[in-house]
Amino acid sequence: MRKSLTIALFVLATAAGSLAAKDLQDMIARADAARPEDRPGLYIEIAERQLKAVEELFRANKDDDAVTAVKDVVTYSEKAHDAAIASPKKLKNTEISLRKMAAKLRDLKRTLSFEDQAPVQAASDRLEALRTDLLAKMFGNGK
Repeated sequence: MRKSLTIALFVLATAAGSLAAKDLQDMIARADAARPEDRPGLYIEIAERQLKAVEELFRANKDDDAVTAVKDVVTYSEKAHDAAIASPKKLKNTEISLRKMAAKLRDLKRTLSFEDQAPVQAASDRLEALRTDLLAKMFGNGK
């Protein structure tokens, strides 16, 4: 009985993981095909989902997968940044989301071993640079 329950839980967890990956791939395809004014929000949502995956992967001691997911967070944050600049009405929400994600990455870094901190710190720094650029676009004098 216990063995069959373990197998069932394993199959369920595997199916849930593949379903989440398919859902993420669908969301990426939808974001790439979306109207320009819808892209910043979709890319931010993808980056936030990847950030949750980063936290879960580090907790599960899957450091290599977590570092790959950290790179995805940066990639989709950059896409959100670029899309927000193209659609200026989305600057504020994108900046707020980038600030929150950068803070989560800084908090996460403090819980990691020294070897795992560098990519997370680099990602946090990159998100801060993107955020600062958005602030400059929002409050700059057009210079």
